Amino acid sequence: MTNGSHNSILHTDFSSLSDYMEDNETNSSLGERNSLGCVQIRIPQELFLALGLTSLVENILVVLAIIKNRNLHSPMYYFICCLAVSDMLVSVSNVVETMFMLLNDHGLLEVHPGMLRHLDNIIDVMICSSVVSSLSFLCTIAADRYITIFYALRYHSIMTTQRATAIIVVVWLASITSSILFIVYHTDNAVIVCLVTFFCTTLVFNAVLYLHMFLLAHVHSRRIMAFNKRRPSTSMKGAVTLTILLGVFIICWGPFFLHLILILTCPTNPFCNCFFRNFNLFLILIICNSLIDPLIYAYRSQELRKTLQELILCSCFSCQRIVKILY
Repeated sequence: MTNGSHNSILHTDFSSLSDYMEDNETNSSLGERNSLGCVQIRIPQELFLALGLTSLVENILVVLAIIKNRNLHSPMYYFICCLAVSDMLVSVSNVVETMFMLLNDHGLLEVHPGMLRHLDNIIDVMICSSVVSSLSFLCTIAADRYITIFYALRYHSIMTTQRATAIIVVVWLASITSSILFIVYHTDNAVIVCLVTFFCTTLVFNAVLYLHMFLLAHVHSRRIMAFNKRRPSTSMKGAVTLTILLGVFIICWGPFFLHLILILTCPTNPFCNCFFRNFNLFLILIICNSLIDPLIYAYRSQELRKTLQELILCSCFSCQRIVKILY
C-alpha cells in the first residue's frame, strides 16, 4: 500500500503497473490527462470511507436480520448470510486501509514500512477471500435454487441443515486457504490465471443452471402445483433474485477481472496502460457491489425487509434512549 493509493488489492504493484499505481493519489474527483492522452479519474479517499462504512452497516443488518428471524433459518438464507459476510470483508478492508491512509496523510499516524506490508497482506487476503467466497456462494445459491425447482419434493432431504453447514465450512476454508496462497505467490502470473479461470468457470456454471431452470421451470412447476401451489413462485423468485445478484456482481467485478486479464495479455500496451490508470474506479465499483447486494436482498424478500425495518426501528429507539440518558 503506497501513500495515497488504494493499490493493496491482490498486490497490484506488479512490475508493469507499479509506476502507474504509485502516483494514483485520490485527492481530487476531477479527471486528468497524462502524456499518453489517458483520462485518469481521481477519487477522494473520503468517498472510499463513506461507501465502505455504509456497506458495512448494511451487511451487518442483513446478517443480524437472518439470525433474528427464525423464518429465515433455511439453507438459502444461510448462503445469503455468508454472501453478506463476504461483502463485509471488502467493506472492512476498505475502511481500515482508508483510515490508515487518511491518518497518515494528515500526519496523525506514522506507520512503519514493515507494518504497512503486514497490513497489505491482511487486506489482500480479506479481499481475495471475499471474491473467491462470493463466487462460490453465488454458485451454491444457484445449485440450491436448481434443487428447489427440479427436486422440490426431495429438497429437504437433499439440502439438510447439516449439509448446508458443511458446504459453508468447506467454502470458507477453501477461500481463506487459496487467498493466502495467492498472496504468498502473488508475483507468479499463475495466480492471475487461476483467479480469472475461476471467475469464468463460475459464470459458465451459473449460466448453464439458469438456462436449464428458466427453460424447464414451467413444466416442473405444473407438477409441483399439485402438491404446493406456492412453491413454484417462491423457487423462481429465488432464481430471479440470484440472477440479479450475479448480474450486479459481473458489472461491479468485471472491470477488475478485465484488469487482471490485461496484465497478462498486454502489460506494456499504451491502451492497456490507460485502463490500468483508473484502478481506483474499479475499486469503487467493487465497494458498490457490497453496497447494492443488501438492497437487493431487502427488495426481493418481504420477510427479510420486514425484519430489517424492525432492526432499524429498534436501533433508532435505542439511540434516542441513550441520548435522553446522557442529556
